This record gives sequence, structure tokens and C-alpha cells, in this order.
Amino acid sequence: MVAEAKNRKQGVKSYGFSVIFHQRMEANELQQQFFGHLKSILPSHISMVDELTDLLSLSYDSVYRRIRGEKPLALNEIRNICAHYHISLDQVLQLQNDTVVFKAPDINNHNLPVLDVLKGMLSQLKYFNSFEKRRMLYLCKDLPIWHFYLYPEIGAFKTFVWIKTIQNHPDYNHKSFSLTEHPFEDCFSVGQQIIKEYNQMPCIELWNIESINSTISQIKFYQDAGIFKNEEDIEKVINSFTRLLDHLEQQAEKGVKFMPGDTDVSYRSPVQLYINEVVIGSNTILAEINEKKISFIPYNVFSYMLTKDERFNESTFNAFHTLVSRSTLISSTGEKDRNKFFRSLKERVQNLRR
Repeated sequence: MVAEAKNRKQGVKSYGFSVIFHQRMEANELQQQFFGHLKSILPSHISMVDELTDLLSLSYDSVYRRIRGEKPLALNEIRNICAHYHISLDQVLQLQNDTVVFKAPDINNHNLPVLDVLKGMLSQLKYFNSFEKRRMLYLCKDLPIWHFYLYPEIGAFKTFVWIKTIQNHPDYNHKSFSLTEHPFEDCFSVGQQIIKEYNQMPCIELWNIESINSTISQIKFYQDAGIFKNEEDIEKVINSFTRLLDHLEQQAEKGVKFMPGDTDVSYRSPVQLYINEVVIGSNTILAEINEKKISFIPYNVFSYMLTKDERFNESTFNAFHTLVSRSTLISSTGEKDRNKFFRSLKERVQNLRR
């Protein structure tokens, strides 16, 4: 009886040790999985150890012990890391529920100045380009904002529209548009920098004949409402818009992106331009960086939400590629379809002339 009780007691101890051992092993694996995810979202030139020593105020040895799983992360350390790098634990630990975590960078900044919006875009594209492997997939309900800064006149007009009509800025309530009074040179300068960053990123873009609708409607509305200060500026904006489309057509023909006036030596990354005559879609941007996927979902014109949730991205990327498979490639090939498409766009712009 005594021996039997002793054996049972030893068995309980052994079982308890086994449970604790496996729990620790699982915790170590999860912690290493967490650090593996963190490393994957950092640009290759940034040291994760250096970053964490500063963020957590720890020594190099302490950080390495946590990375190896020898020392468990404290809850406040996990919180600080997740907050700083915008990491969702649900995503990292692959918890299977119907919750998708999004980051909304501008959620606390209502009516952010257009110049600051552009600086945010520039920063995001620079981040993309810090990775060796990168690609952008763009479903264009409207032309990408940076294209309007290819030329100063259409760039100044769009900037004015965004401030006066979209943001309803009180200082612009009774102002008319004039290229002389509202050149927005600071926005144009940042816009040019954005284009140069964009030109370094391989892209697949999906357009529709309706992609220029909003800009045509804005020019027509400003004409009818008498918001243009003079007829000369109307003509300059229309000519600038046409030159923009000419440039985008040249890029499609060559299948690469470049700045106006660049030589062949200056050509940057490839662009695949598709047109879809059925689906308009939304202004959705998808990014692939070092095998990781990010979805950017726009709201309130300028603002966007982003997520790195693998399930959500799998769905959005599959939907994009399904649309592409039902679309017509007009870059580097499809000369007949390309000419027809851009001719139709430019005819609609020319119809703005009275």
C-alpha cells in the first residue's frame, strides 16, 4: 500500500514535470515565432537586436536571451514591441477567428494638410523601397494621386480641389483657382519625389475607362461654377492633363516607369498595365515586400487602413489576380488596345474644351 502510494505520487510529479516542460517548450516556440515575424517585417539593413536594445532599454545579452527563448518576454515588453511595430498578436500566433486588425495612421489627424499627406506617401514608398524584393499591385478606380504631380498645372489644380472641395478648408470657401496665386510648389516638389520612389518599385496596375472620371468631373464643375479665375488657366490645366496621359501611354508602351524627359538610361522599374472594361473596383493598393503581403484600403479620399493579416491578404491578392486574368495587358504589348484606350481617355479630356 505504501509502495503503491509512493509510486502514484512519483507519477503525479512526473506528469506535472512533463506538462510544465511542454508548456515551456511551447512558450519558447511561440516567442521565437514572434521574433521571427518581427525580423521579417524589418528592412534588411536594420538590426533587430539594436532596435530592441533601444526600445526595451535592455543590454545586448538580455535581448539575445529573449530571442533564443532562454528568458520569457514580459507582458509590458510584448506590448511595447507590438505598439512600436504595429504587430497584431492574433496574426503572429495565427489565432483562427474572424477578427482582422488594421492600422489607420491618420485616424487621429482629421483634415491633415495635403502637404503632410504627400509626405506620408513619400515615407511609405521609401519604406517599400528599403526592401530588396518589392512589388505593388494597384486597383485604380481613380488615377494614383502621385501621377498628377508629373506636371505642375494639373498638380496645382488637383491640390486646390482637394483642399477647397474635398477637405472643405474654410480659408478656401470663397477663393477661385489661379495658377499664379495657387501654384502649390511645395506639394509639387514632394509629389515629384513620390514619383521617383514609385518609379523604383515594380508594379501591376489595373485600370478602367472610368479611372479619370473624378478629375474630368472636377474640371467640368469648376468650369460651370466659375471657380477658374480665367480661361487661360482652364486651357493650361486641360493641356497638362493631356500631357499626363501622353506620358502614361509612353510608359505603357515601353513597359517601364520614368520621369518626363528621362533618357533610356534613366528608366526605372517595370510596370504591367491592364485594362478591365467590366469591373471598376476601388482604389486598393497591395504590396509584397520580402514575401510578406500588405493590403491598403482607402477611406475619406486621402486616408487608408492597412493590414498584414495573412487570411485577409490571401483573399485580396487572389481577387486582384482573378481580375487581372480577366483583363487585357496593354503595356509592352497590345498596341491596338493600348492606342484605343488612351485615345478614348484623351478624347474625353479634350471634350472639356468649350
